This record gives sequence, structure tokens and C-alpha cells, in this order.
Amino acid sequence: MEFDFLQPLEIEVFQSINGFSSQQLGSKIVFHTKENFPDLDKVTIAIIGVLENRGAATTSTTVDLSSIRREFYNMFPGNWDASIADLGDILPGNSITDTYFALSKVVSQLVKKRIIPIVIGGSQDLTYALYRAYDELEQMVNLVSIDSKFDFGKDDEPLSQSSYLTKIIMDEPNNLFNYCNIGYQTYYNSQEEIDLIEKLFFDAYRLGEISNSIALAEPVFRDADVVSLDLNSVKSSDSGNFVNFIPNGFNGKEICSLARYAGISDKVSLFGLFNHNNSIQESTLAAQIIWYFIEGFHYRSNEYPFGSRENYLKYIVPLEDEMLIFYKSDKTERWWIEIPFVSNGNNKLKRNTLLPCSYDEYLGACNQELPERWWKALRKNIL
Repeated sequence: MEFDFLQPLEIEVFQSINGFSSQQLGSKIVFHTKENFPDLDKVTIAIIGVLENRGAATTSTTVDLSSIRREFYNMFPGNWDASIADLGDILPGNSITDTYFALSKVVSQLVKKRIIPIVIGGSQDLTYALYRAYDELEQMVNLVSIDSKFDFGKDDEPLSQSSYLTKIIMDEPNNLFNYCNIGYQTYYNSQEEIDLIEKLFFDAYRLGEISNSIALAEPVFRDADVVSLDLNSVKSSDSGNFVNFIPNGFNGKEICSLARYAGISDKVSLFGLFNHNNSIQESTLAAQIIWYFIEGFHYRSNEYPFGSRENYLKYIVPLEDEMLIFYKSDKTERWWIEIPFVSNGNNKLKRNTLLPCSYDEYLGACNQELPERWWKALRKNIL
């Protein structure tokens, strides 16, 4: 029933890929057509378009994803074995709430089937519907947003791409355990918003921090369930977006590296790409972002929380008031730090759990520096 919300691809899309070789993605992807719907039991990754843009602060409500699809199908896959399906589009409902409902239901069913949805949307407020899709799964959600803005709004402000985060935080049921922003630009965010991020023990990394050391973002994605990428986080000289001129932002290489980190994460079960401006120039970058996410997926190592930690090397670091326990994977040499279970707190975690971290954070702990992300995670657990 939920998949009745999906409309088959337009005939023009198939006409544009007729001349592709058997090696290109257009010849390897299973499509939702008027005659056939893909067998989801054989699908690993599903592409979904959402033609909804009423949450944007623009006058245009048209969303055209055909150029992204053409650019993506024109590419060659890496050494991929995952079955990819394009399930077509969710059309705008009578109200924007109808679109949220349809998207939430479709995504929820796909995640239940262990299929990773790649949602290509209009406005970024669709992230709210992606978050709500996890209500039926009864799990806490970690959300990572690649964005120049936090997208807070006033409590009484209608849900939009500039206020969706407030709705995620305020609305019941509240399943959000952590939010992390990657790439915010200070002049786009009020000091009150920056202070609120700290007060809620959320994480945020400025554009300059990530650009100087892209590897800072890797542990963040390793702990994410949902990744929402705003194409306005890329500077116009690299995205081709001259509809809304963006002088500063990630470059093309950086944004594709972040998408690859998201794909590599064993935990990421949903990836969203939003605020496409319908231009052919930006479509090329959007297609490459999707390609890198899928490329990253094929390098997943199935480590914690899906694999056993028995073969990890355990390091105990005594601090003045704490005993920190680190684990290092013998397979990938990636690091985790243990968040202890607090028996007398209002625990959001049911047991000791591991937080992805970096080798530098381990070295800092050896120098008696308490890792900030560990402290925030512990505070969220007991509040």
C-alpha cells in the first residue's frame, strides 16, 4: 500500500538512456515503470524522487529531477554488486503534510526491509518526514546535516526548510538522540542558535574546520542514522548554482568526500539530497554525490554496532575523575570510546555503548584532555 505513493518514471527518462552502453548505470538499474515495480526482495539501494518544494522560501514550486537522473545513469559504476532500483517519484500532495506522510511511510517500509533509500528532494524540510519514518522502528535517531545553516525557527513558525530542526526537537514522539551539523557558516546563524546547539549537547563543525581536515567528519557519520545534505552548502563556483549565488561553501571534492564517508558508515540507513535548483550544472554535482555515497556503501566493513567488539584492541586511559575505555578495530584501525551506562539516570541508552571517535581524541585523552563528544553523549544519556 505504501508504495502506491510512488509514481513511475516518465518515458522521457528512458528515452534519454536508450543509447547508453551495457556498462553504464542506466543499463544496470532496475526501474519503476507503468508496467513493472521492482522486486524489493532483490534491492539493496533505492532511489526516490520527491517533487515537493513548498517548504522552500522561493517562488518556484517546480522540482525537476530528470537532469540528475540522466547524469547519474550516464556514469559507470565502480566495483559494485549491490542491486539498485529507481522507484520513481512521490508527487506533491494536496497539502505539504500529505507529502510528508507519503514520504515517511515509503521510507519506513524500505528501512524495515533493510533497503537504503537515497531521497532526492526539493526543499530540505523533507528531512522532517525522513526523521518521522523512524517512529515505527522505535529507535533513537542520530541525524547529521551537511548545511551552512542550523535551520532553527520560532516555535509557532510553520514547518519549512528554515525551521524543520525546531519541529524535530519539539514534536512528540521525540526519538532524536543526537544532531550534528557539518559545515555551518557563522554569519548565517544567530549567536542564540549557536548557543542552543551547545545547550542541547549537539555537535557542530564550522566550514573552515572541516575544510582544513575533512577526516574530522568521519566519526560523526559512523554514528549517524540519517544524513541530510543541502546542496546550498556547496559554493556556486563548484556547484554551478548561480540562481542563488553562494560565494563560500564546500568545494566539489569535499562534498563528494563527505558523501563517501556517509556511505562507508555501517549505521547510515538513509541519505537525503535537497535544494536542487533544477539547473543542468548542479545536476552533474548532485549525480556525483550520489555516486560517491554508493561507492562508500561498497566499502562498509560491518563493524560496531553490527559486528562483535571481541577482536578489538582495548585501551584504558585513566583521567583525574574518569576511566576512559577506547577500542581500536583490528580490521580498519578505526577508534571508538565507550559511553558508560548510568543506572540512576533517565537513560536513553539501555547499555554501555560505543561512540565513534578518532585517533587524535585518544591521544588527547592520553594527555588528560576529556573528549568533548564523549562528554556531550554522556550528558544526553542522563538528562
